[in-house]
Amino acid sequence: MSEKSSKKPETFEQKVSYGFGWQFGRQLQKNKFEGMDVEAAVLALRQCYNGEPSLLSENELNEAYDVVKESRKKFEQERAEKYQFLCQTFLEDNSKREGVVTTDSGLQFEILEAGDGDKPSAEQTVKVHYHGSFIDGQVFDSSITRNEPAEFALNQVIPAWTEALQLMGVGSKWRIVVPYQLAYGEAGSPPTIPPKAILIFEIHLIDIIA
Repeated sequence: MSEKSSKKPETFEQKVSYGFGWQFGRQLQKNKFEGMDVEAAVLALRQCYNGEPSLLSENELNEAYDVVKESRKKFEQERAEKYQFLCQTFLEDNSKREGVVTTDSGLQFEILEAGDGDKPSAEQTVKVHYHGSFIDGQVFDSSITRNEPAEFALNQVIPAWTEALQLMGVGSKWRIVVPYQLAYGEAGSPPTIPPKAILIFEIHLIDIIA
């Protein structure tokens, strides 16, 4: 990066100009695609600002938009198919691990520590610590990281949690693998949970509080 391009804006006018550019960069990032050319975008920005004519006709732009749109659609479809294959393979492999139990619903659980306390009903509220991740190990939510146990009624959470926690005695620590049908379904929960995502939770049932 050159000294000029990395120089921090100093005047108010420079700062506002930088802010506009940053907003434009965010829009590019949200709409980025394979092969995006940032320098071409900067060139168009500069030419448009200076009142110069566009180097491309409207027909040329529309044709390019259509081609890239179809390419992105195909790429997303292929990525989704690959992800589903990996998820299904993960479920099958995990079900064969020693100590893993698969329930009739398809929920898979593994007892890390067996608690001897009471088991909650679907109408009760519990206090838990949990750590949620995807099959690649990426963490998407963790009360442990926040150091703040969660409290919720069992009839107000995803089906996998409602099922699993009713099988757990207070003090138990389980690892559960959740098919998407027992989690956030085909749509997922954007932007955090992608469509048809298999989720992995480590859950510690601390107490039944109501």
